[in-house]
Amino acid sequence: MNPATTVKIPLRTRIAVGGALIGAFMAVLNIQVVNTSLPDIQGGIGTGLDNGGWISTAYLIGEIIVIPLSGWLSQVFSFRRYLIGSTIMFLIFSAACGMATNFPEMVTLRAFQGFSGGVLIPLALTTVITMLPDRAKPVGFAAFALTATFAPAIGPTIGGLVTDLYGWRSIFFLNLIPGAVMLTALFYGLDKSPMQLKKFAAGDWLGIVTIAIGLASLQIVLEEGNKDDWFGSPFILRLSILSAVALTAFLVQELRPGNKNPLVNLRLFQRWNFTFASIANVTLGFVLYAAVYLIPTYLAEAHGYSARQAGAVMLWIGLPQLVIIPFMPLLMRRIDPRYLLAAGFIVFSISAFLNVHLGPNDSGPQMLIPNLIRALGQAMIFPPISQIVNAGIPLRDASSASSLFNMLRNLGGAIGIATVQTFITNREKFHAAIMSPQVSLLDPATQYRLHVLQGYFQTHGLTSAAAARHQAIILIGHTITTQAYYMAYGDAFALLGAGMIFATAATLMLRKPAVNI
Repeated sequence: MNPATTVKIPLRTRIAVGGALIGAFMAVLNIQVVNTSLPDIQGGIGTGLDNGGWISTAYLIGEIIVIPLSGWLSQVFSFRRYLIGSTIMFLIFSAACGMATNFPEMVTLRAFQGFSGGVLIPLALTTVITMLPDRAKPVGFAAFALTATFAPAIGPTIGGLVTDLYGWRSIFFLNLIPGAVMLTALFYGLDKSPMQLKKFAAGDWLGIVTIAIGLASLQIVLEEGNKDDWFGSPFILRLSILSAVALTAFLVQELRPGNKNPLVNLRLFQRWNFTFASIANVTLGFVLYAAVYLIPTYLAEAHGYSARQAGAVMLWIGLPQLVIIPFMPLLMRRIDPRYLLAAGFIVFSISAFLNVHLGPNDSGPQMLIPNLIRALGQAMIFPPISQIVNAGIPLRDASSASSLFNMLRNLGGAIGIATVQTFITNREKFHAAIMSPQVSLLDPATQYRLHVLQGYFQTHGLTSAAAARHQAIILIGHTITTQAYYMAYGDAFALLGAGMIFATAATLMLRKPAVNI
């Protein structure tokens, strides 16, 4: 009998892994909940729409900086101390954000909240990799998948509901109860180990500084680029150059032969499966986060949905995963995970292509079937890709693998949202430019439409024929713009479908994971 199939997992280990996964769930959920409530937060602290975006950007900057540092810092302070300490800091800064009174205070606290909360995601995956036996890892990967896919889907619903009922400050206190449960589990379940403070002084400080500067600059560029006309803005241009230089320096430093203590082991990319699974992972982040942005934005702009109404539509991406994902470990033991992963990407692409032909009648109810299909695709993707990317990784490199896996997905998500924002803007201009010449005021069909609309306005309060005709022309122009927006959003969904096809191609390059489950 295979010993791996008879290994009994101690209760302390189960509790520790469960506590860590609660932290990852909180960290991911927090982003979507706060984004949903941004208009209320902006009004509450007295800042405008443009500045309000920094409330989210500050958190994301802190998060993306700390993720690649988490493996090294968990060695310096010990895994137990670092995870528990980061959780305590995350809860403190969460509560502090709920008591913020002005914009600078909120942005500063959100950055610290992101820096402490970002730790919870990679270390949760590290606990699955290092604490569970091979036989149980599919279950751990499935549970981790819920933090990555279910939390973003229900975030808008929870954010809108709690804000409407209790006010925006209450969303920051949502973390306290699950945080208390998490801390209890970690204190009980994690083994104590000594700190290695010598590693702090001997740390790869050039790598730390360059990746912090590079990722922070890149995050700001991606968050603010579309609003500031990208390289038309000197600020965005300078940050882009700074990011490129810093990240290049980071790569050189990490791969330098004389670097005995690299911050992360980039030589993991010499592994065939790690490389192609990472390509698929970046693409997944691109599509997943772009979809989470795209659907509520479309419903709000095209159909006037509130955040709470859009959240109810998004809920149908999240809820089915609670039913589907528990079956994934069983399937992963019987079916090659590469096939499950490829099938998941294909199903996800189908859901995106179903939203290509959008029109005035396509609102929340019409998105039910695509969302259910998307839920199935997402549930089929995350557990297998988590297993494949970590298969065969030595335990000493587990932290590097987890950090790179989560950092690349988040980075793909940031690129995806920025790309979709710019893509929609450009495609709307393109479709409007195509349609406008076909609606000439000299065209008989257009003149007839103007005549009908002019008559309508004259019978509804506009007695002046000139004023009624002017209003009719404005309405036709608005109709062109609206139709262009529908087509632009349809094109954006097509882009996401194409992204999933690209991820499928990367999946086909994978070799069968050499892992016993």
